[in-house]
Amino acid sequence: MKLLLVEDNVEFALWLSKALQAERFTVECVHDGSAAIDRLGQAQYDLLLLDLRLPGMDGRNVLSSLRRRRNDTPVLVVTANASVDAKVDCLDLGADDYVGKPFEMRELVARIKALIRRRGRSSQSVVQCADLQFDLDTHEFRAAGQSLELTLREHHVLETLMLRQGKTVTKAQLMVKVFDIGSEASENAIETYVHRLRRKLTGSQARILTLRGLGYLLRDANATT
Repeated sequence: MKLLLVEDNVEFALWLSKALQAERFTVECVHDGSAAIDRLGQAQYDLLLLDLRLPGMDGRNVLSSLRRRRNDTPVLVVTANASVDAKVDCLDLGADDYVGKPFEMRELVARIKALIRRRGRSSQSVVQCADLQFDLDTHEFRAAGQSLELTLREHHVLETLMLRQGKTVTKAQLMVKVFDIGSEASENAIETYVHRLRRKLTGSQARILTLRGLGYLLRDANATT
């Protein structure tokens, strides 16, 4: 799951990024509102963590601009201004949730996961394709009842395919999920990760299909169509 953190306090942003990465999130960070808008126009994110007090374009304006552009990325406001008026204002502008600083890390992680689930990808905590299961709370994959040992990038590829199972996912879409903007990696890297995943899914009824010129599709091998 890929998050964009918008926080002007560099030290706090570094700490929070590392804490979230330890929870198996991919985190990109920018330190002002304008950079956030630029990044959101270039890549897809599962959730935006937004501070209100930012240099230049503040968090309220970022949020307002985002919703005017009909971008429905879930937004969790994380700020020291925890007044009721500030909360109501942000929720009215289109924020999905609000956490005041200081906060408990467990609560923040739980709120992030809840918002991502609420987006409609799944109303359940476990997503399943044949005998392949993905737990949205623990981020664990299990195939034929056995836990899958995946590298972080393999995990991101399989997670993206799993959450869009039955739909074609292009290499470009996978690149956005797996690599940071500016990465020099080529789309050939995606082919490598897919090849590794197919080997690790040997014995499972979940199949990663290649659609020539289109991308990849995860489906149940026993599906009739």
